[in-house]
Amino acid sequence: MASLKNAMKTQRVHRERHQPLARQHLGALEKKKDYRIRAKDQNAKREAITTLRKRALNKNPDEFKYHMINSELKDGIHFEKVENEELAVGDVAQDLTYVTHRMSVERKKIEKLKAQLHILDVGDDEPKNTHTLFVDDEKEARKTNPAKLLDTHPALLGRSFNRLRSSQLSLLNNLVDPSSLKTLSNSKKKAYKELAHRIERENKLRIMQAKLEVRKKLMKNKAINGEKPKLIQAGTNVMAPVYKWPQQRKK
Repeated sequence: MASLKNAMKTQRVHRERHQPLARQHLGALEKKKDYRIRAKDQNAKREAITTLRKRALNKNPDEFKYHMINSELKDGIHFEKVENEELAVGDVAQDLTYVTHRMSVERKKIEKLKAQLHILDVGDDEPKNTHTLFVDDEKEARKTNPAKLLDTHPALLGRSFNRLRSSQLSLLNNLVDPSSLKTLSNSKKKAYKELAHRIERENKLRIMQAKLEVRKKLMKNKAINGEKPKLIQAGTNVMAPVYKWPQQRKK
């Protein structure tokens, strides 16, 4: 029985009291875990202030640092003076290989998302698919209801794929509850949002690839007969720069 009493002692829950009713206006009563967090933060701030005070007292006004001439203020904003480092052709080729790989990965993921969302890529030059319904005369054509003739819902008439019949829609309504439909629509929105982000990322990688290819060609090809490539159009955020190389006679 003594062992049972000792076990009950170790399992006792030590509860801390709450704020008395007369002191409720002062807020929640601070517990030990709250005090430890507050004390730790206060001690860290005190040590930081002490360290800064020592640095200020030991500072040499005649001390020189290169950062004094490698940085400046422009309109109240601090800027670093960073010199353009000379790149080798191998570095640019390595970056180009990595960007090309990432672009291929993004393209595969985009195609997979499009296949899951049943997106059909239709070009601007290609005509859209149409469904022609034939009737006997014009009078019947004015009275004919396409939704009734195709046995589907009027909202699904514009769809060129997965057009369900009325019997299938009634069966679907009996099986699917509104909560599951809401979850399905939310997941579909997330998928479309992810698809838009991946398409934007793929476009940025494509522009970066074009810029790296131009830079690699500029660094690799030397001037021909003393003539350097002529800049036709400067690069922007959406396109790479355009250069015109002098003609070289083939021997």
